[in-house]
Amino acid sequence: MARILIAGCGYVGLATARLFHAGGWQVEGWTASQDSAAKLKGEPFPVHAVDLTNAVAVRARASSFDAIIHCAASGGGGPDAYRAVYRDGARHLLEIFPQAQLLFTSSTSVYAQKDGELVNEESAAEPSRETGQILRETEELVLAAGGIVARLAGIYGPDRSALLQKFLRGEAIIDPARDHFVNQAHRDDIAAALLFLIEQRRSLAAPRIFHIADNAPILQSDCYRWLAARLQRPAPPHGESTAPRKRGDSNKRVANAKLRQLGWQPRFPDFATAMEESILPSFGVLGS
Repeated sequence: MARILIAGCGYVGLATARLFHAGGWQVEGWTASQDSAAKLKGEPFPVHAVDLTNAVAVRARASSFDAIIHCAASGGGGPDAYRAVYRDGARHLLEIFPQAQLLFTSSTSVYAQKDGELVNEESAAEPSRETGQILRETEELVLAAGGIVARLAGIYGPDRSALLQKFLRGEAIIDPARDHFVNQAHRDDIAAALLFLIEQRRSLAAPRIFHIADNAPILQSDCYRWLAARLQRPAPPHGESTAPRKRGDSNKRVANAKLRQLGWQPRFPDFATAMEESILPSFGVLGS
C-alpha cells in the first residue's frame, strides 16, 4: 500500500488526507499542535503533532513515504512565519525524506499582474510582497529537487468564504476603482486535484507547476451582486474600499487549462455552483 504524509492537516489538508485514505493510500497526518492532533483522534489514520520548522522534530518522525504534501499554513503570519513554515519546512522535508515525492501547495498570489490579464503557469511570477517572494523561493527549492508545485487560488468551501462573510456582516463595499477579478478554488476540488497530481506524479513533465482554480474568474462586484440577488438582500453600497487585500493589489485571471488538459475537472466550476451546492447550505442562509 502506498504511503503518503499530509504535512498540515488543516482545512485543505484534512479533506485531502480523507480523500487519499478513501482511495486506498496509507495516510499519516501532521498538525502544528498537540491540541489539533487530539481533535483528530477519531480519523481513520494517525495524526501527529510535528513542528515543520524544527528539523529535530521532523527527523523524530522519520519514516518511509512514497509522497508528501506540504500544505501547512503560516497562521496568517508575516515574512518570518512564511520562511519558517514554507521555506524551512520544505527544506526539512526534502532533506529528511529524500526518496519521497514532495508536492508543495503554493499560491496564485505569486502573480503581481494588475490589468486583469489571463495568467498561466508560464506567466511571469514576480511578486512584489516579501511573503510572495518567499513562496517563490520555496517553489524553486521544491522544483529543483524534482518536486511538484500547486499554486492554489483563494480557498473557499463549507463554512469558509471571506466574501460571503463580509456580505452577511454588512461590511461589503462595491468600489469601481478597485474592482478586481476573484480567483477561487473549492476545498474539495483542491483535495481532488492534489490526489490527481500525486497519482500522476511519474508522468508529469517539467516544469511541474500547476494552477488549482475554478473555471471562471469573476469580478468581486459580480460576486456581491449575485449574493444579493440569490439571498434577496440589498446589494452592497458603492464607496471607497480602504481595507488591504489579503492577496495584494494584483488583478488577474488564473487559468486552469494545464491541469484540466491532464484530465482533472472541478466539481464546482464557478462561484454560483459552489455557493448553491456547498457554501450557502453550510452557512444556513439559503434564500427561497
